[in-house]
Amino acid sequence: MLPREELLKGVENREQMARILDLADRALKTWEVAVTDFLSPIELMETQTAFNRLTEVHLVAFGGYPQAERQRVAIARIDLPLDATSVPLAALEIAGNFLFDSASHRDFLGSILGTGIVREKVGDIIVLGERGAQAVVSPDLVEFLEMSLTQVRSVPVKTQRIELGELKIREPKKKELTTVEASMRLDAIASAGFGMSRSKMADLINGGDVRVNWKDISQTSYQVKPNDLIAIRGKGRLEVGDVQVTKKERYRIQLTRYL
Repeated sequence: MLPREELLKGVENREQMARILDLADRALKTWEVAVTDFLSPIELMETQTAFNRLTEVHLVAFGGYPQAERQRVAIARIDLPLDATSVPLAALEIAGNFLFDSASHRDFLGSILGTGIVREKVGDIIVLGERGAQAVVSPDLVEFLEMSLTQVRSVPVKTQRIELGELKIREPKKKELTTVEASMRLDAIASAGFGMSRSKMADLINGGDVRVNWKDISQTSYQVKPNDLIAIRGKGRLEVGDVQVTKKERYRIQLTRYL
């Protein structure tokens, strides 16, 4: 048996982690591979942290492509090999003419969930502009969605399965920059990294649009640390690198922005 109470200490998503530990126990007992639903980035981070402390089981996470935000996790005894093919996934194309009624990520997700599917069964959604979108889902939902997902906003759509290799992934561009700040406040560092005014960044933070290490942060004074990842939906991600204190006791911060 796994040390459940010890592994659950300090975990933010305790119910989800408890279910994952149940799967790990089953994998130990049955010598079979157990697979989770899609996990959010914070759930995935907590799962990987917990499993790094275990020697009896191991895991592999995959969401259809290397940069996927939402991923499923396959769990098995340490004796059994695991790779990305151990994670069952399917890709869908949601095709329609959105030239005169554009749809957002939220619109496509809402239409998928409107068919009665729960969020945990849906991975990343890649919006393709006026052509529609692509989505990664649990394979057992493909046939249902091909029949049921027929409209997004006012636009009729055709939903059909495609290969994972047909996902139209845009490789993130990287931009390296350095900023010197009086403090390690989130609003100061994020405004420098994303190239916007501090007041605009404060509005985004106060509005709940900013995450640090996948956790929602609503305090502008939140203290950022090296290796933190700052994300704003639609504006990319910002990784905090090396931090040095100058002679004037200011902070020289290396940043990497993923566009």
